[in-house]
Amino acid sequence: MPSGRRRFLLLLTAIVAAAVLVPAGEPHAADPIKIGFAMSQTGGLAGGGKSAVLAFEIWKDDVNARGGLLGRPVELVYYDDQSNPSLIPGIYTKLLDVDRVDFVVSSYATNQIAPAMPIVMQRNLLFMALFGTGVNDNFHYDKYFQILPNGKETRLAPSLGFLETAMTMEPRPQTIALTGADAEYAQTVLAGARETIQRLGLKIVYDRSYPPSTVDYSPIVRSIQATNPDVVFVASYPPDSVGIVRAASEIGLSPKMFGGGMIGLAFTPIKQQLGPLLNGIVAYDVYAPEPTMQFPGIDDFLKRYQARAAGAGVDPLGHYLPPYAYAEMQILAQAVNAVGGIDHAKIAAYIHATKFSTVVGEVKFADNGEWEKGRALFVQYQNVKGNDINQFRQAGTQVILYPPELKSGRLIYPYAGAKR
Repeated sequence: MPSGRRRFLLLLTAIVAAAVLVPAGEPHAADPIKIGFAMSQTGGLAGGGKSAVLAFEIWKDDVNARGGLLGRPVELVYYDDQSNPSLIPGIYTKLLDVDRVDFVVSSYATNQIAPAMPIVMQRNLLFMALFGTGVNDNFHYDKYFQILPNGKETRLAPSLGFLETAMTMEPRPQTIALTGADAEYAQTVLAGARETIQRLGLKIVYDRSYPPSTVDYSPIVRSIQATNPDVVFVASYPPDSVGIVRAASEIGLSPKMFGGGMIGLAFTPIKQQLGPLLNGIVAYDVYAPEPTMQFPGIDDFLKRYQARAAGAGVDPLGHYLPPYAYAEMQILAQAVNAVGGIDHAKIAAYIHATKFSTVVGEVKFADNGEWEKGRALFVQYQNVKGNDINQFRQAGTQVILYPPELKSGRLIYPYAGAKR
């Protein structure tokens, strides 16, 4: 037999043997583990979405430097959902059917998470979610896990600390005005607020929603001002949070307490943009650089995030979303390694049973996929001067009022007192 033909037959035999040893459809050790998601890179949620992607990238680099997951490198596959919930189903279908990712995690924010749930549930997949409020209240899906520290009664968290803080003050408030967008997040939060308001005995004097497309908030604020409430509670996403703060300043809104579940105020570019207009506002948050929140690893993560953020065009401080995005992936990695494979049911069971150590502290999930013990913050902006970003790196401009175990300062009351 000619030597060339012999070499060909030997090579063919080796290929066939390899095919027998590695059955079709099973991953090679070098094949990446793909994690897919939608994430807002444009539109009103882009400030959070871009910073979340950077946190995911830092985690990916960290885990790959340690050899990956299950000895395989990790690859992120994601698409811009343009802050548009209607694009979510198509993106997640593509991730699963075309990109054939091993895991999907959620986009940022309630309005973006909810449309993905039916797709994930239909396929019986693990779903790690990034900052959704009450998404699983109706689905009751046992493989859903939410990194937002709202606690098991998630619909109450974005208002509970605000309202309970208000009722500790003298003179005690009697009346409250409520407003928020006619969208999933705001309506969930307002429904929770009404439950607490009824328990506390406050009288609602204004309770109206506005279309998500609203750009002029002056008429809304004027209508609120006309009812002369003691407290004003707002549930809003970044564009409307900014619009309402500006309108309140222009009109001279002056309740005893003002703020609420105003998403976006915690984003550094928005803080920098609004500057002293923030003073006195009491807002929902999840992290502040106060001495009561020094968790193991948080300073190191933020230092590395901020170094990369400088040239990436994202939130330069990353206090709000990035630590939790990183922690979410820490939990996924710990669970996958512990289970030793990609079995979504086993991984979900392990997550339910385990307390995890992360850069945002210890995390244990309740049976509904929310944190077993909530830790939602309410902070008051105090002593903000000008628009210098560096003031927000330090303690004292975002004083933690709630929960009591993390409290770092006192509420300036009434609201007008902090505006001076």
